[in-house]
Amino acid sequence: MPGKTLTRRGLLKTVGLAGAGAGAAVFGPWKHNRVYAAASDKPLKIGITSDASGQYANSGASDRRGMMMAIEEFNAKGGVLGRKVETIHLDTETTPATGSRVAERLITRDEVSFLIGAVSSGVANAISQVAQKYGTVYLNTNSSSPTESGKNCHRVKFVWDGNGTNFAKAAVRNAMKTYGDNWLLLTNDYVWGHNTSAATRKLVDAEGGKIMDEIMVPQGTRDFSAILLKVQQAKPQVVAAAVGGDDQKAMRQQVAQLGMGQSPAWINNQQDWPDVYGLPLDNLFGVFGTTWYYKLDLPGVKDFVARYRAAYPDTRMRVPGNVFYNGYMATRELLSAVERAGSTDNIKVIKELETLKVSAEARMQHHDGFMNPATHQMQQTIYLATANPEPAEKDDMFKILSSSSPEEIKDQGAEGACKLESYDETPSYEA
Repeated sequence: MPGKTLTRRGLLKTVGLAGAGAGAAVFGPWKHNRVYAAASDKPLKIGITSDASGQYANSGASDRRGMMMAIEEFNAKGGVLGRKVETIHLDTETTPATGSRVAERLITRDEVSFLIGAVSSGVANAISQVAQKYGTVYLNTNSSSPTESGKNCHRVKFVWDGNGTNFAKAAVRNAMKTYGDNWLLLTNDYVWGHNTSAATRKLVDAEGGKIMDEIMVPQGTRDFSAILLKVQQAKPQVVAAAVGGDDQKAMRQQVAQLGMGQSPAWINNQQDWPDVYGLPLDNLFGVFGTTWYYKLDLPGVKDFVARYRAAYPDTRMRVPGNVFYNGYMATRELLSAVERAGSTDNIKVIKELETLKVSAEARMQHHDGFMNPATHQMQQTIYLATANPEPAEKDDMFKILSSSSPEEIKDQGAEGACKLESYDETPSYEA
């Protein structure tokens, strides 16, 4: 009831310390020569909920590297409000049920102040339900189903990636003009795939196009021969693929092997860097969306890439991609919001994030970014890209074709579907 909010401390006492099983890993080690302000000896603990196994393990690792670079940078300056930032990571296994258990454990047993991380939208939704129960601020860094900032939104959750509607708006109209009206949908059979394909279908219908068929791709698919035979038999002008993670890598390799990369035309709503890094250029057929690229000719980009290389000299991915970028940006803005609030009070931090505005220069994008207070989704530039036929270096795999402003690709449907809990309905705490 309004005015009678149960504090998170009270909730923790009610539920006890039950949670997920063992397996927590504290990131570090922290350098002994760092000096932190004496405001508090208690570290600020963040629970990392990104995938370390399953379909999105590679993206989860990249997501964590982005978070950790931002945290290391704050700690090198003395921490946040004089407190060292520490992290605890538990693997969500790209499984919603595990995501729920992990979130419960991190909040009730490990008593983290905030949760960060997700690639799978189903997992992110599960985590956010637990987070809302306790009032724990949760940053969904890299999952992009439109439902994450729509019907599954929560007061405590903030979504940092572009969503399926944003990417579809950037790609569909131009693709119909260029390639044709007859489309086929390839859809990963889970929440992100379903809702991304639904957004594409709606836009194709609105432009007078035809969806000839929709083929579901079970998660974990490695043999695409039967699926690609159906595509050949249907003879669409455009295939719109909402297939992610290791599934997409396998699909791209087999499409290229069959010589299907040029005809029909392929639209991949969103292309995550870890899914394609190191693949031959003929695997990068079609047009795809992204939020950032390491070769953007913008202020700050070269320095950001240099800091990544210095922080992770041994990682296989020699340059940062969009998943790393989202993890870094989300973490940086969370810690900055805590500093502006002058407190870890969750309601104060939520209000700081809801009014967040970030210049194009600070985001290393072409347009200013801002948090939509009605949906808690970061509004940002969306880029369309394709394979780079003349790479300047080995890692220069993308050619950026266009950029769209937040206003051009806004998801009005999410605003209508999102019903955020009130502040009074959200348990309060100060860690």
